[in-house]
Parts: sequence; structure tokens; C-alpha cells
Amino acid sequence: MAQMFAYIVHRGGALDDSAAELAEAAKNIDAGASVTAIVTGTGADLDAACQAAGGFFAEVWKFDHADFAYPNAEIIRKLLAQVLPSDGIVLIAHDTFGMDMGPGLSIALDSPFVADIVGIDSADGGALTIVRQEYAGMAYTHVSCDATNGAVLNIRPGTFQAPEGAGGAGGQVTDKTGDIGDVSADRRYIEVVEAEAGDVDITKSDVLVSVGRGIEDQENIEIAEELAEAMGAVVSCSRPIVDAKWLEKSRQVGTSGQTVKPKVYMAMGISGSFQHLGGIKGSPFIVAVNKNPKAPIFQVADVGIVEDIL
Repeated sequence: MAQMFAYIVHRGGALDDSAAELAEAAKNIDAGASVTAIVTGTGADLDAACQAAGGFFAEVWKFDHADFAYPNAEIIRKLLAQVLPSDGIVLIAHDTFGMDMGPGLSIALDSPFVADIVGIDSADGGALTIVRQEYAGMAYTHVSCDATNGAVLNIRPGTFQAPEGAGGAGGQVTDKTGDIGDVSADRRYIEVVEAEAGDVDITKSDVLVSVGRGIEDQENIEIAEELAEAMGAVVSCSRPIVDAKWLEKSRQVGTSGQTVKPKVYMAMGISGSFQHLGGIKGSPFIVAVNKNPKAPIFQVADVGIVEDIL
């Protein structure tokens, strides 16, 4: 099996949840492999992130550069193409950054690319059988990938959950800053524009009652509000509810909305697209109610109820 690498995202020195998930995904490919984490950034935040990454990976490569203060996919792609072996297997989270970086990196490394991976069915030497979802999660496909000479694999966030108490690998941090070559790019970071705060902050709630298209009418949101009040919860939603202007953007969960880490998440009439599930972090207890028994939300739910929520 080729050497494996994982690109790790962090913010303010705190690792994204995908760090532990990529480590777990690597074990599904090769349980005995030594996986190297790649962490970019600058200053004290980078040092903190590298130390944290050492808890999940055998080795951590540290790259300190002012242009890495913000994760610009064009710049990071250039760096990885310079420092990675052409036959390496690279794991990247399938978020907006990963979707931007992965395809171009596979071209630069002349390696196969597989996006939005939800499972590794088998790994025999360099031959991988990878599981993906199609038709908004209504069907699963098994994709053959010859990773003998490397591959770039985008892993769906939340798919490979690390077991409780995982970590403590004690990985060696190696400063590879001296290996940075030309990372100039046409795209440049300007600023981060924070979303306007809403009347509630769903990211702070331990219990969320989330409604989707199945609520059918704006007047029916009152039902979810009554349930949330009884549970001491907060109402959140999927994108169609915001698009219909039934709830404000600050209540949207998903890759284009808020990232939440509740203890309990009730998905009411939500199909469970990967864009929505990408906004749910940690390991919440998920209760899903949907009248479609093949809805993707049931693949991640702890309790699934096939019923009309109304």
C-alpha cells in the first residue's frame, strides 16, 4: 500500500472534527499504515494545531508561511504537488475547501480522484472499492480505484467517526517549512465576512429540532416551535426553508449555513443531503422522521421513524 497523507484543517489552532475522521478513514484503508498529517498555517496557531494533530497521526509535517494564514486551495495545491510523492494516497475532507483543492491536486499528481466518499468496502493492496452515494443519497455505488500509484480521496465529513477516547498517537512533528517552493497564486485572500447574527445562535444549543421541506407550509413551523419549547430546544432548518424565507439564514444547518455540534438532533422532514449533514459535527444522537424510507438521513440516524411529520 502506498504511503498515506491527510491534509488537516484548523481554525485558530483548533482542529476541525475532520482530522479525527480522516485518521479513522485511513485505518479503514490500511489498519497498519503510518499516516502523515500535513498542517499549514503560521505562528502560534499552527504550532497548537500540529501538536493536536500529533494525537491522531504518527507523523505531522508542519509548513509555516504567511500565505497559509487562510486556507487558499490554489496555494495549498501548489505546496502539496511539491512535497508529496507521486504515489501517495492523500485524504482530504469533502467540504468546500476539499472540493476546491482535490480535483486539481489529482491532476498535478497524475493520480485518480474520488469525491464524496462515504465508505471503504474493501482494500486489497492498492485496489480500493469505495462507496459513494448517488441521486441525493437514494442509491449507493461501489467504485473501483487503483491506488497503487497514488490517489486523492475526498472523505465526506461525519462518515468515519473515531471511537470514543481516540487519539494519543503522540506523532512526531517535523518542520518542513524549508521545503516550501513557489506558492504564488492568482487568487488571494482578502477578508472573512462573518454572517449577521440572528435572534438565536443554533451553534450553542445542545438540542435542535430541525425542519425541512416535509414541513410543507410556513404555518406548520409552529408545530416544531412547540416541540422545541417542550424539549428546551431551538428550532433550526435545512436550506429549502431558508430559500422559502420561512426562517432566517442564521437557523440553517449545512455547508452553506451553520455548523452545529448538538447532543441531540431531531431531523423532521429532512432528506439528509450531504450538504446538510456536513453542517452536523461531533456525534449527536440523531432522531429522524421522514415518510420516505429511503431518505439518506436514515443512514446516519440513531432512531428512524418512517412517518409523515404532520
